[in-house]
Parts: sequence; C-alpha cells; structure tokens
Amino acid sequence: MPLSIAVLPTPAPALLALLPAVLAHRHRVVPLALSGRELEVGVEALPEPAVARRLALVTGRRIRPVPLPAEDLAELLSAWYPEGRRQEVLSAPREAGPVGSAIQHVEVIVQRAQERRASDIHLEPAEEGLRVRYRIDGALRVDRVLPARMQDEVVSRIKILAGLDIAERRRPQDGRFRFLSPAGEVDIRVATLPSSRGEKAVLRLLDRGGSGGGLPFDLAALGLAGRDHTKLREALARPYGMILSTGPTGSGKTTTLYAALQALNAPDINIVTIEDPVEYELPGVCQTHVRPDIGYSFAHALRAMLRQDPDVIFVGEIRDAETAELAVRAALTGHLVLSTLHTNDAAGAAVRLVDLGVPPFLVGSALRLVIAQRLLRRICPACRIRAHPHATDAGWRGAGCPACHDIGYRGRIAVMETMPVSEPIANLIVRRADTAAIRKQARAEGMRTLRDAAHDAMNAGIVAAEEVYAET
Repeated sequence: MPLSIAVLPTPAPALLALLPAVLAHRHRVVPLALSGRELEVGVEALPEPAVARRLALVTGRRIRPVPLPAEDLAELLSAWYPEGRRQEVLSAPREAGPVGSAIQHVEVIVQRAQERRASDIHLEPAEEGLRVRYRIDGALRVDRVLPARMQDEVVSRIKILAGLDIAERRRPQDGRFRFLSPAGEVDIRVATLPSSRGEKAVLRLLDRGGSGGGLPFDLAALGLAGRDHTKLREALARPYGMILSTGPTGSGKTTTLYAALQALNAPDINIVTIEDPVEYELPGVCQTHVRPDIGYSFAHALRAMLRQDPDVIFVGEIRDAETAELAVRAALTGHLVLSTLHTNDAAGAAVRLVDLGVPPFLVGSALRLVIAQRLLRRICPACRIRAHPHATDAGWRGAGCPACHDIGYRGRIAVMETMPVSEPIANLIVRRADTAAIRKQARAEGMRTLRDAAHDAMNAGIVAAEEVYAET
C-alpha cells in the first residue's frame, strides 16, 4: 500500500547522506528508513534491476522499494534534495556537492589501490588535508592529499559503507564492506581511530587471491622448498597434533595456514576456525570471530568449538595461557590444531608455549611442526639489473619502471624455515631447553633457516640484498 507523505518526518542527515542528490533525482527515489543492512526507499515504480544494483552499490545496503504517489515523491525530492534537480539539469554529476564528491573520491581511491596491488589504504588527517597512503608490497607510499574540506565527507562515506555510526567520532570503530569496481570485487575491512586532527581510517583490502601483495591460498605456491613442503604435507596428514606458524605481524602466517586449511578441506572433514576477525571466507569451513566486548574470547570460543565434533581446528592466534593450554590439550585428544604465534623463529615457538604456562611434557607431546616466515619484496622482473654492474656476485636490484610504478619491487615472496618436532627435539622441550639448543638440534636434522632461505632467493635474483639483511 502506498505511504502517505503526511506521516513521513524529515529524515536525519545521515540517512540523506546515503544517497547523493543527483542519483535521487535521476532515478526518482528517496531514502525512507534504515534497518540494519536494508534501506527502504520511496519509489514511483519498481526500479530496473540495473538501477537497483547501482543504488545498492552506492549506499552499501540492500534496497527495499516502497511505492509512493508520484506527487508525494516529487514533493519529497524537492524538499529533501533542493539542489539535486539543478545539478541534474546541468548534467554535472562529478560536481554533485560534498556527498557526491565523497562517493567519487572513495571509488577512485579504492580502484587505484586495487590497480596498484595495495594491501591497505591509510586515510590520515594532516595539516595540509586528508593524506592518502597505500601499503604496497609492505611499504607505505603517499598517493595524494585531498582538500581538508573533504576530510569528514570521505571518512563518513566509508563509515556508511561499513555500517558504522557516522555521528560517533570519539571512539574507534570497526566494520567491513564489499566493493565492486572495474578492477574486480574486493572485501574491505575498515578501522577508524580518533586523532587530534580528526578521524583516521585504515582500509584493508582482502582480495582472496593474494594479488594485493600477499600470498595465494595454495600450498604449492607458498614457496616451500622440497623438504619443507614434504614435512608440512606429512604433518597435515596426521589425525591429531599441533602445527604452528610464527613470525611478526604482516609476515603471512595466517595466509600460510589458510592454504593448509584449503588443502585439508573435504566433505568428510569438519573444519572450524576462531578468528579476530574473519578475514577471508573459506567455502565449506565453519568460521567464527571472537567478540571480547561480550566475553567471547579465543578461550571461550575454543571450549564451545570442542563440542562441535571438529576434526580440524584453526585458532587465529594464541595470545594467553588459557588459550595455549586448551589448544595443546585439544591437539592431544584427537584434533589437528593449527594456530599462529608471535616468535622470531621456529625454535622459539615451543619455548613461548612453555613460558605461557603450558606444561613442557604437553608441548613436547602435542607439537608436530613449526613454520617461521617472513615476506620479502620481489625485485621487479621488468627492470631487474645488477646492483653493481661490474661485480661478480649475484646482487640484483630493480631500476624502477612503469610496471612497478618506479619502485623497483613488484609483489612479495615468503621465505620460511620448517621445524618438524622429532623425538630428540621433543625431549629437549620436556627438559625446558632454551631456543638456542632447540635450534641447534633442528639444524643438525636438516632445517634450513630463514637466513638460508633468504640467501637462496637473493642468489636466484628474486630479492635484493637489502631485503635479506633488513628482514632476517
């Protein structure tokens, strides 16, 4: 039944900000109410599918049309978007006012990030305006500075897309949205932070295939050497035990374990994950994200997960003693447990678990394999030259070219060390041996260290010497 204009109050500015005036007049549609991720819009006639998709893309919401009498719709358009008609007549959609400009800026910023293979976008309020920086192959680079007057509109537009409260600027907020552009579809995770100059927003591009400078979810493409790849496959074939991926933030630990989960994923295997947050959706895998604000921690989720009859458990990160002991005990009671840990190398993982309070005999019994890794920037193959033209060593660098945007690097490669937990290593763990003793035994058993793997990549002309010595 058509609604009556008499019962429609003037909407909040945040609701009108969802839909720019030009589109409202062009498609004869007005926003009426917002319920979760669904936006009710007043229309004279049901929109064409292409128009509905455009409205959904611009607003970041599912569209539910509500019929309105033609005269009422015209009156609302005139009252709520008084400038929109003039701009439409002038055929100047790129000058559609602050909201429209913000929409266009966000579209350009994200598309450019996709084209440059950025993993993150930083929008930072500065004295000169809103600074836009992209993290490309691990390094931040300034792309542009938007006028200061656009700062609030651009950040608000992103918050609208991510389902955040645009009126709340005093505390951090987190959300996500999916963005479709000519460069492809990408999931984007948004985090805002209040600062002295206004809100900063960081957008992480989750592109599923690793084209944003990360790694693909494929064991064969991770860069593991023959022995290391075999040892990982053997550990994954075990019905229980613990596999850990270690390294600093941003070293690709989670991506490596996602690739392992993909290799294990099958109709007869029950895989469940606990993450903070869920970054990539894996078909056929039950994924849950922690909510510390309501007491749903890694430990709480792990207890609940063990009642779900799992075969394989992925714990996004072991952060505390309770989670560590629960994960180790799960690995000893018929479950294959994969998780990440912050240590500098593979040998340090067992020591870290013991330091967290897990009894050494449990760690020695549960741990099957530890992978330590780093991500190094690849030399751009289109402009690779010898670092020293007359030298006889294998040093190479990128000269800079259009293919790499004059950076000299294009993409990243993982270098890894893989430590199977043999009986001698397990005995060292039980005796509370230090990291150096465990590393010595692992090397005696054939472990190639991170430095060894990095040097191999350097000698092959894949990475530059400066990358090797900076990261390993």
